[in-house]
Amino acid sequence: MIRLILVSVFLILFLILSVPIMGLEWILRKYNPHAADLSSLRVVQWAFKVILFLAGTDITVLGEERVPKDQAVLYVPNHQSYFDIVITYSRCPNLTGYISKDSMEKVPLLSIWMKRLHCLFLNRSDMKEGLKMILTGIEKIKNGISICIFPEGTRNPHPDDGMMPFKEGSLKMAEKSGCPIIPIAISNSHNIWESHMPFIRRCHVIVEYGEPIYLKDLDKAQRKFSGAYTQSVISKMLENHKDLL
Repeated sequence: MIRLILVSVFLILFLILSVPIMGLEWILRKYNPHAADLSSLRVVQWAFKVILFLAGTDITVLGEERVPKDQAVLYVPNHQSYFDIVITYSRCPNLTGYISKDSMEKVPLLSIWMKRLHCLFLNRSDMKEGLKMILTGIEKIKNGISICIFPEGTRNPHPDDGMMPFKEGSLKMAEKSGCPIIPIAISNSHNIWESHMPFIRRCHVIVEYGEPIYLKDLDKAQRKFSGAYTQSVISKMLENHKDLL
C-alpha cells in the first residue's frame, strides 16, 4: 500500500506545484513555441520517471535504437496497464502526443498538460469527431510530432490470454502521412497495479521496440489488414519475452 500512497501523493503534488511552470511555459510559448513544447515534454518525462521509481518498476528496454530520431512516427503498443503510458512516454526522444479517451479532457490540470503535450481526445461514440481527430493527428505527424495510439482500443483486462484485436482504422494516420509505424511490445506491466489492485508492487517489465514498418513497403494483403499485420509483429515479440521474465 505504501507504493500506492507514494505515487498518489507525488502525482497530486506534481499537478499542484507545476502550475507556476505552466505559467512560465505560457510566456515562453509566445516567443518560442517549440522550446515550450520541449520543456513540457521533459518536465512530464521527469515526473513519469519518478513515478516508476516510486512504484519500484524495473524496466528492460530492447530495440530502442530502432526508433528514428529525425522524423515523426506512429507508436503502436499493446495495452495492459495504465502504466504503459508512463513507461513509454518517459522514453520518447521527441515531441509525442497520445490518443486518449475524451473523458480525460475533463480532469483538472492533467488535461492542460495533455493538451500541451499534443495529446488528442477521442470520442468513441461520434464518428465525425473521430475522423476529425484522425485528421488532426495526420497534421501533427506532418509537422514533426509523433503520435502514440493503442490499437486494442482500451486496456486489455486479460493480457495473459493474448491481445485483443487491433482496430484497423487505428493506423490511418500512418497510412495518410506516410510515417513509419513503430510496434512496441510491453510485457508484464499489468503486474505493477491492475493484477492486484489497489496495491502497487515491484515488478519487472519488458519494453521492446520493433523494426519500423512502412506501409508502402508491404504487399497488398498486408496493407489492407495493416492492423492485423502489426499485431502479429508485436505478438512475436511478446512470445520471445517469456524467456526473459
